[in-house]
Amino acid sequence: MSRAFIFPGQGSQSIGMGRELAEAYPAARAVFDEVDAALGEKLSTLIWEGEADKLTLTENAQPALMATSLAAMRALEAEGLKITDAAYVAGHSLGEYSALAAAGALSITDCAQLLRTRGRAMQEAVPVGEGAMAAILGLDIEAVRALAEEAAEGAVCQAANDNDPAQVVISGEKAAVERAAALAKEKGAKRALMLPVSAPFHSALMTPAAAVMEEALGKVNISAPAVPLVANVSAEAVSEPDRIRALLVEQVTGAVRWRESVAWMAGQGVDDFWEVGAGKALSGMVKRISREAATRNIGTPADVEAARAG
Repeated sequence: MSRAFIFPGQGSQSIGMGRELAEAYPAARAVFDEVDAALGEKLSTLIWEGEADKLTLTENAQPALMATSLAAMRALEAEGLKITDAAYVAGHSLGEYSALAAAGALSITDCAQLLRTRGRAMQEAVPVGEGAMAAILGLDIEAVRALAEEAAEGAVCQAANDNDPAQVVISGEKAAVERAAALAKEKGAKRALMLPVSAPFHSALMTPAAAVMEEALGKVNISAPAVPLVANVSAEAVSEPDRIRALLVEQVTGAVRWRESVAWMAGQGVDDFWEVGAGKALSGMVKRISREAATRNIGTPADVEAARAG
């Protein structure tokens, strides 16, 4: 089997994630310690003992999810399973940073600080209440793009996450997104759900955040990853550091082409996808994109042991 390691994005966070890994594996604990030091605060305490509302804040959720993914990766490595056992890495939105850190392209310290900056910049790009996102279920990407364009009426409304064949998330100005959600049923969608998010991610409204990230990414070292990254905005493999840097900037306003990314990996022979970190959202998407693919979740010591046992 050809394997890919995939890393979850925002929405997968939960209080207590990664704690068992940190207790069972010193290398996993060291990840949380490094993230705490990088941010100058005990993010690990918030992750394990804090309030869900505070963890859900974008500036906290992003580095927290990365820390949990990297802790899971270190636990796998402690059991002899390496990043180079995979043909590719990929991540959903912020998960792309986790993927790059797992593959050695970014240090954990730089990654944590970038994600704190990214979270704040994305939150501050649009005043609270002015932007929105909605999941459109039962329509493909082309139908949703047409729907978003029709509902925009001169405002920003665009397909933001092409998650799988039957789930596309739209993002933009609140009134336009609400119009699109109302129109979706008429266009044949099964459901249209407004999402409980604090900003219109992956839309043109994030342009101020892209400028912040361009500056921040320009100050960190990015190495060639140990295995190629399948990037969100290109849906194909990339290894060249300057190209990765440019794609991370583009990703702030660009769509997450997850369906195409998984299909591309499947087309290269990948048939085994390991979701490393919190939650199981990506595994469900993978199954809907590539029915023949096997999936595995790595979020607890029991998961790591099962992976080691084969």
